[in-house]
Amino acid sequence: MSVDTATVKKVANLARIAISDADAERLAPELNNILGWIEQLGEVDTKDVAPMTAVMPNTLRLRADVITDGNQRDAVLANAPQGEHGFFTVPKVVE
Repeated sequence: MSVDTATVKKVANLARIAISDADAERLAPELNNILGWIEQLGEVDTKDVAPMTAVMPNTLRLRADVITDGNQRDAVLANAPQGEHGFFTVPKVVE
């Protein structure tokens, strides 16, 4: 794919970037070089490369899955506008 000045102006317009004719002529070869590098990357054989999410291996720091603030139902419901039988009471929205 080759990028010309008209394409550069159209992309700049879509990106809401003001660009002069001289800048469009200067950017067209640079964009063509970038597209050439992208084509080169597409030619690399990655069939035996395992997919990864990052360059460096990450391990998540996990905490113990324990209940720390349990049995506080009454304290939580004390802040509710209405509570009944240990639950929040809300107005009916569907008739």
